[in-house]
Amino acid sequence: DAGCALLDPTDTLQPGVPFAPPEGDAGTGMVATNSIAPHTGNVSAGTSIFAMVVLDQSLRKVHEEVDIVATPVGQPVAMVHCNNGASEFDAWVRVFAAFASAAGTPLDDATAFATCLDAALDGEPDGGGLLAYNYVAGEPVTGLPEGRPLVARTPASRLTLANFMRTQVYSAFGTLSLGLRTLAEEGVHVESMLAHGGMFRTAGVAQRFLAAALDTPVTVRPTAGQGGAWGCALLADYVRTGARTSLHDHLQHAFSGEAMDTVAPDAADRAGFEHFLARYEAGLAVERAAVNALS
Repeated sequence: DAGCALLDPTDTLQPGVPFAPPEGDAGTGMVATNSIAPHTGNVSAGTSIFAMVVLDQSLRKVHEEVDIVATPVGQPVAMVHCNNGASEFDAWVRVFAAFASAAGTPLDDATAFATCLDAALDGEPDGGGLLAYNYVAGEPVTGLPEGRPLVARTPASRLTLANFMRTQVYSAFGTLSLGLRTLAEEGVHVESMLAHGGMFRTAGVAQRFLAAALDTPVTVRPTAGQGGAWGCALLADYVRTGARTSLHDHLQHAFSGEAMDTVAPDAADRAGFEHFLARYEAGLAVERAAVNALS
């Protein structure tokens, strides 16, 4: 009664309403992708990007790159969280959409986004020698206090739309790939990754490149574009039905029969991404210089 009066002085809100804590995309993302059992994991790609892997035992030591969180039922989860996700990609999509409009061929947001993603499929496996950083904010995983979005290339690189867009997608996954090395060094085994978030609304592009970046099969469900909101709905349904079974069994039933699309890492993409990532690591010195020089 006291809580209802505090939230709603008009007395319209009645006691007994289930109330969820303000959580964010961690627990809801696990539920949205049915990734709450050990050795399962998921990647959420939006404004930020992070990967979560459900552990069957504690990590051997503390790692600055890894946060320890929990599934909704308390199983330990290793999270690699990167502040920068798809924001810089979105910014470039808006630039190209503005050009299309100026040329007399306006595109809606969804078409512009899909067109730029599809173009990335025709890029060279390593992005043609291009380099990009999607750092609109600081990035703790790579030790940068602030961000400076950056595109760099050598005179010998091949600047094409396809290479440019592939490099932008790779950039969104670069820091995540570096952070996940820590879990690999700990011997954490991931059987597959479930992906969700806005980048996966366009089928077969971000999913394919994420598989290459993580060297792990990546699965996308039809609800992938809904993000954590779908997880919220599933948890609400679990409460509504009185939690008659375990959450694991409830989710197994909820997802039964749902189509899933799994993409294994392509060998050429994998080798190309590794070349890009080596360039990305070396170029962090340029990004640090940009942070120091541009205020």
